[in-house]
Amino acid sequence: MSMTWNGASPPPSPSYGPMSAVRILFRGTAVLVTIAAGLMFFLPLRLIEQLIFGPMRPYTSWVTQSVCRLSLFWFGIKSYRSGNPMIHHGAAVANHSSWLDIFVLNASDRIIFVSKSEVSNWPGIGFLARVTGTLFIARNPRAAKLQALLLKDRLLLGQRLLFFPEGTSTDGQLVLPFKTSLFASLLESQNENNLYVQPISIIYHSAQGQNIRTYGWWGDMSFGGHLLKILALRQHGSVEVVYHPPLSVAKFNDRKTLARATETKVRSGHTIRCKG
Repeated sequence: MSMTWNGASPPPSPSYGPMSAVRILFRGTAVLVTIAAGLMFFLPLRLIEQLIFGPMRPYTSWVTQSVCRLSLFWFGIKSYRSGNPMIHHGAAVANHSSWLDIFVLNASDRIIFVSKSEVSNWPGIGFLARVTGTLFIARNPRAAKLQALLLKDRLLLGQRLLFFPEGTSTDGQLVLPFKTSLFASLLESQNENNLYVQPISIIYHSAQGQNIRTYGWWGDMSFGGHLLKILALRQHGSVEVVYHPPLSVAKFNDRKTLARATETKVRSGHTIRCKG
């Protein structure tokens, strides 16, 4: 995130009773055990995979997907998918509501995330992001050319990257204007590979009687506090991931028109389902 969105008041802080503590303990333990068990398979498999395939991840990506699917089950969040991940080379872009998007998108498809460089130093999360192949991007404008080359190299390897062009997470009720900088790498790589961009809309639906912003993570919310709230909820809602038809990069002349086209698709899918 290059900025923090503060466009809405956060939901009131929940009060935790005895049953909330039980849910936090049970769900938290289940998710931690799932991640730990996944790492036991993932790390040795990645060493073998790296010797044979280098930066490509034909097998460990299945482990990541399975761990995220099971983690969503333990959280109690039902996930639904509309449309299909593209089969073309290129990247995917999505709106960004919270850290839960990482679990949701990994559960839906085998992808590589593009994230801000600060995430690599976050306790626990940074380690998981590094071992799963996340590409870290610095927010320093002077490093823009180097960042573009890193993305270009990954794209030419055939990796399908995913980034959040809004640059920040929100309350999940809107889509912010897309930033255009990362789209430049797609245009630069287009001459060497036929690339596509797939817009994805992520829509969270809270359970009946809950605040519609339950799953959003924004402003000065702490990760720990938000995690505890998600673990403590008595009843969860659901999340829908809508895969829109991919757009051919070759049909766009510049990054701004490409960013605007993907933003329009993401916003249209998000708006229709939020109101539906």
